[in-house]
Amino acid sequence: MSDDKTSEIKPETQKKTPEPVKVIEKPAKPEPTQEPAAEEKPKAPAEAKKKEEKPAPAPKAEVSTEEKPKDPAKPEPKKIIGIPPDKLKLFDKYDMSEVVVSDAGLARYINLDPVMVPHTGARHANRPFAKSKMNIVERLVNNMMRNEEYTGKKTKTYSAVMTAFSIIESKTKKNPIQVFIDALENTTPREEVTRLKYGGVSVPKAVDISSSRRLDIALRNICKGAINASYKNTKPIEICLANEIMLAAKGDMNSFAVSKKEEVERVAGSAR
Repeated sequence: MSDDKTSEIKPETQKKTPEPVKVIEKPAKPEPTQEPAAEEKPKAPAEAKKKEEKPAPAPKAEVSTEEKPKDPAKPEPKKIIGIPPDKLKLFDKYDMSEVVVSDAGLARYINLDPVMVPHTGARHANRPFAKSKMNIVERLVNNMMRNEEYTGKKTKTYSAVMTAFSIIESKTKKNPIQVFIDALENTTPREEVTRLKYGGVSVPKAVDISSSRRLDIALRNICKGAINASYKNTKPIEICLANEIMLAAKGDMNSFAVSKKEEVERVAGSAR
């Protein structure tokens, strides 16, 4: 019976065995094949020639240490060498390093720095005590321009001072700058008179003068004496200035600056 029952079981009720899973393999991608390079077209003959005719790169220039031979036809350019400051001469003639200032009070205010042309172009203008940094010959030139005839005429006064120095050199056979310094030392007053008020009454009182003011007064009087001597006179200003400096250097009373100094000191002596 058991055999019949088992034989009577429908095929539907029988357990179905799982079918094996089919693995579908994807077709492998075809590897990219390199296409054969296109055949190069034959270049035109003109282009081929141009490529062939390309200039080769120029070789680098080698630096040679050997001196090149000098061309006799072309002269060498002249080397411009500046004059050292200690060898500069005033007007390219007079050496300022030889000048000696014997007055110790004036020495710090008399500038004797070597220059060829005494002209600073108002570099020290409007600065207190900057005039002591200016060359003493330039201060003489500037003081000569105080007169109405020479006001603002720097070139005219410059040439007058230069001519006066050449006259001094020819007559004294000395350095004209040294003669000028001696003239300044002989014409600087040491004391002057000021006025003090006591209860509404002014009383003259003798006072000492500073070294800077002494030098200012001496320069002013030398220039004033030269200009006064040339007024209504056939003598040119150059000769009058040279005579004033030479007389002042000797301490001669015929010099306007020396006589003015003596007068100021005499009045101060009576007001002590």
